[in-house]
Amino acid sequence: MSASSSAGLRRMTKAHKMSIAGVATLGTAALAFSLVPGNAGEAQAVTAAPVAVQQVVAAAQTKNVADHVAVQQAFAVKQAKAKADADAKAKAAKAAKAKAEAAAKKARATKEAASRSAARTPVFANNLDGWIKEALFIMKKEGIPGTYQGIHKNIMRESSGNPRAINNWDINAQNGIPSKGLLQVIYPTFKAYHVKGTKFDQYDPVANIVAACNYAADRYGSMDNVNSAY
Repeated sequence: MSASSSAGLRRMTKAHKMSIAGVATLGTAALAFSLVPGNAGEAQAVTAAPVAVQQVVAAAQTKNVADHVAVQQAFAVKQAKAKADADAKAKAAKAAKAKAEAAAKKARATKEAASRSAARTPVFANNLDGWIKEALFIMKKEGIPGTYQGIHKNIMRESSGNPRAINNWDINAQNGIPSKGLLQVIYPTFKAYHVKGTKFDQYDPVANIVAACNYAADRYGSMDNVNSAY
């Protein structure tokens, strides 16, 4: 660049600078004007465009909020169901445990009662004295009256203490139902007055005594009141 050119630039006045700025401003305005449509309808469309965008954005935001609320509600319902299921399972488990504990307690009580009963049950001798005492032990529980002396007296008269004694000559024997056992009981009487818990056997000494005493109590008030064949 020559010295004269540099001097010329330095001599550019303020008016020149303002002229250049004006040209730039006019160019920008022209560009903006060229982007505006030539008719009023198109101008309104351009003006409305930002409003439509805002509406779309607002709708999207509303949908997002609604979706979020729906997700939260679904999650809350799921949590509530899970809690209800857990509570139901806990309740069922508690009930099952209580039932098992009650059953175990009942079983223990039954076992203890059986043990106490076994402990209270005396051991009787396998002879006439033991048979009478065992029969009296059962009779007491069943409410059947009778004493050792009354039973022993009738046994000695009827069978002399022989549990296998049988009468094959009286009217009962002639009718096919002979008297049997310690107290000479016929089968129909033994069957009718047999006491549960004793053997169903006419020859069993204890069962024979208890059935005979049960019959005597019904007919005579007690075996103690029997002084002859009955």
